Amino acid sequence: MYLLGIDIGSSSVKVALVEAQKGVCVASAFYPKQEAAILSVKLGWAEQHPESWWNYLKESVADVCSQTRISPSDIKAIGISYQMHGLVLVDKNKQVLRPSIIWCDSRAVPYGNKAFEHIGSEKCLSHLLNSPGNFTAAKLAWVKENEPDIFSITDKFMLPGEYIAMKLTGEICTTPSGISEGIAWDFIQNTLSQDILKEFGFSSTIFPEIKPTFSIQGLLTATAAQELGLVSGIPISYRAGDQPNNALSLNVFQPGEVAATAGTSGVVYGISDKVQYDKRSRVNSFVHVNHTSKQTRIGVMLCINGTGILNAWLRKQIMNGISYHEINQLAATVAIGSDGLCVLPYGNGAERVLENKEIQAGFHGLSFNLHTQAHLARAAQEGIVFTFKYGMDIMQQVGITTKVIRAGKANMFLSPVFTQTLANICETSIELYDTDGAIGAAKGAGIGAGIYKNEQEAFASLQKIETIDPKKTEIAATKAAYLSWENILKKQINE
Repeated sequence: MYLLGIDIGSSSVKVALVEAQKGVCVASAFYPKQEAAILSVKLGWAEQHPESWWNYLKESVADVCSQTRISPSDIKAIGISYQMHGLVLVDKNKQVLRPSIIWCDSRAVPYGNKAFEHIGSEKCLSHLLNSPGNFTAAKLAWVKENEPDIFSITDKFMLPGEYIAMKLTGEICTTPSGISEGIAWDFIQNTLSQDILKEFGFSSTIFPEIKPTFSIQGLLTATAAQELGLVSGIPISYRAGDQPNNALSLNVFQPGEVAATAGTSGVVYGISDKVQYDKRSRVNSFVHVNHTSKQTRIGVMLCINGTGILNAWLRKQIMNGISYHEINQLAATVAIGSDGLCVLPYGNGAERVLENKEIQAGFHGLSFNLHTQAHLARAAQEGIVFTFKYGMDIMQQVGITTKVIRAGKANMFLSPVFTQTLANICETSIELYDTDGAIGAAKGAGIGAGIYKNEQEAFASLQKIETIDPKKTEIAATKAAYLSWENILKKQINE
């Protein structure tokens, strides 16, 4: 018996096949092999074509199937993880009307800010736990005003995972967690926010039907099965945004547990059993995958847009295309603090942690006579870590105390400089696990289909690879470097 997990990222679409009883991944694949294109017609815009996600999925499924000899009929459930906050619009025939406005697109900031003012900060924060900011509902409001012809024929708006689920099942639905991503979930009423509907002038019919996160959300159609080389009737029984799903994949369900990831963006995601919020909406709260009306489980999320994308930019533009492993080795040759070179990694759109300001990336203290590629490599990784620390201090103010950080051993967490700097500045151990979003989605599907009786059974096989503890001899130097970096950031914010 097998479970299929799908992870719709902005860089690629990954698929994992998990043997359910042992809980181990037997095959995985991703496509495209180079990072998927992000269209940026104007400064601050970021779009992708939803149809490309479907094509990438077909390639990835075909690759996974070619690696194994299992019968497609042995796949008993499918789960979906996806890039959060994206906007997909379809008409009554389920045809896509425009490219998806994805998570790092900044154009909707004024619409969210205006809604925050009209609804009132106290009501927004107490009911929505966030400002509408630059989230999906505000992006839909941008389309309504700037592309009225498209809005007028829109039947449903969806998140990226809902689009893929529609392609798989022919049905359009969402989850409470999905609605909360768009800042359209009322945490007091535990339902769709009437304030958001009224403020943006949306009919409730434009929202998909809401179904539980762990539930049968549709069955694979014969058409989709033929395209994918699978069999019809497989249940799609779980879906969640990439960060709630990353937490799930790391067995992070209970208050006090914290998950992190550092791919294109960087995220720290902690669980709380209290409905709390940051008054300045610099970190954001969402319905976690195991939240119910009887059990409060809120995911408090710090998101940094410019994380792995900074490393990728350095590799392409400065490092002559050397491997990330070689970049990590270079970074390790330089002392803590990078000899005074500081990097602000804010070049990938408006940053929520900076109250949706766009200060852009910056290299500060650069000396042509001193600094080398190795200094740039280390300063970039330290800058990303320090941005994490800056946001985690805010998370602590809303009740998230970090006792241990769990992460998959992937992306930036493959770098010894990155992981050790994070452990040092937080004075917290980091546990690295052999998992990823696609594996997590597969196990989530197993829970939703009743193959696992609970999350404990689903993640009993989760394997810890490594623990990185803070180095007492390095903490003081790391803190000093952070203070220098923080002073530069504050100056940039105030300019």
